[in-house]
Amino acid sequence: MAKRRPVGNLLALAVLAALVERPRHPYEIAAVLRARGKDQDMPIKWGSLYTVVANLERHGLVAAVESARQGRRPERTVYRITEAGRAELVDWTRELVAVPEREQPRFEAGLSVLGVLAPDEALDLLRLRLDRLEGQLAAQRAALAGHAREVPRVFLIEAEYDLAVRQAEATWVRGLLDELTTGALPGLAEWRAWHETGAVPPEWADLADLTERGTEPH
Repeated sequence: MAKRRPVGNLLALAVLAALVERPRHPYEIAAVLRARGKDQDMPIKWGSLYTVVANLERHGLVAAVESARQGRRPERTVYRITEAGRAELVDWTRELVAVPEREQPRFEAGLSVLGVLAPDEALDLLRLRLDRLEGQLAAQRAALAGHAREVPRVFLIEAEYDLAVRQAEATWVRGLLDELTTGALPGLAEWRAWHETGAVPPEWADLADLTERGTEPH
């Protein structure tokens, strides 16, 4: 099970990783994270960066080392990572790599209620998704190949993982499309009849009753 972190926002992880290299002020941290595409690796709300840095400082994970002003620009505080911050960064990274957790992608939520769409519409939408996926995958492969010529692979592993996951999704969608197209998907006839007649197939109604009885308190 994941530990409760002093600052649980994944942006905090990215900030600590940027500061472990050298002290930086928040504006520079944001520039580095953007340049490295960290917003592609984790959910980042840029407007919360200063709040995250302040929370890290409050918990002793980073410390202010100096404040400087250039011309009329606002004063900028430079932060360094503390020993406690280094320990947190390493422990958090170990957990993220070693402990599998169920994540809930939006696509899975859509699939969980796919039956509300008529089979033909579901087929069209899945084809559209696959077309978009294949276009994105081609762009990802090209970008990864370009980066690989200049960047050591250890810094591209997360991009490789994302590509592999999305390729697996595309393969799965192709399989489902094949079942829908050929009629091999079990329950397809009942699904189609439901949308043609508006009547829930008896087999589905019985299944719903069993499911509901299974969730009743004893």
